[in-house]
Amino acid sequence: MVSNRCKMVVKSELKKMGLHFIVVDLGEVEIMENLPDSRIQELKIMLAESGLELMDDKRAVLIEKIKNVIIEMVHYSEEMIKINFSDYLSEKLNHNYTYLANLFSEVQGTTIEQFIISHKIERIKELIIYGELNITEIAWKMNYSSVAHLSSQFKKVTGLSPSHFKQLKDKRRSPIEEIGYPISIN
Repeated sequence: MVSNRCKMVVKSELKKMGLHFIVVDLGEVEIMENLPDSRIQELKIMLAESGLELMDDKRAVLIEKIKNVIIEMVHYSEEMIKINFSDYLSEKLNHNYTYLANLFSEVQGTTIEQFIISHKIERIKELIIYGELNITEIAWKMNYSSVAHLSSQFKKVTGLSPSHFKQLKDKRRSPIEEIGYPISIN
């Protein structure tokens, strides 16, 4: 699940099945009942009809948790995490960062760093389009060391400077679930 709307869909489907949930969060659901395989299959089908997937493979679940921590931090947090992100991710998911990074790269075909950069650039596009913050404020909000660093990274990913992007009439953005798949950052 990568949005609050996804969480609402999951809650709705669980209620339709008469299930009681303890937690429905981005990438995680905890229900009170122990489900037999037939009910799990029923839930999988209901979620699939809504475009969602029930995952029970531990590696896949961990990958989704990594993505969701990043998405939550970049798109839904009011302030960027000020500590080292690798430490934050390790602490949040209770795993060694090297293990998380290797697993993510192996399964996703991109690094955690590239995934974060892709999401940060998409968030920067959103903030530019909203027009409420200037580029200096956006750089601070997104935890860049300088406007030059933000601009350089933005141009590497999009091919445009932030100011050129702002001038475009057709400002192309990507849905959250499509962001972060193999790109090359030098």
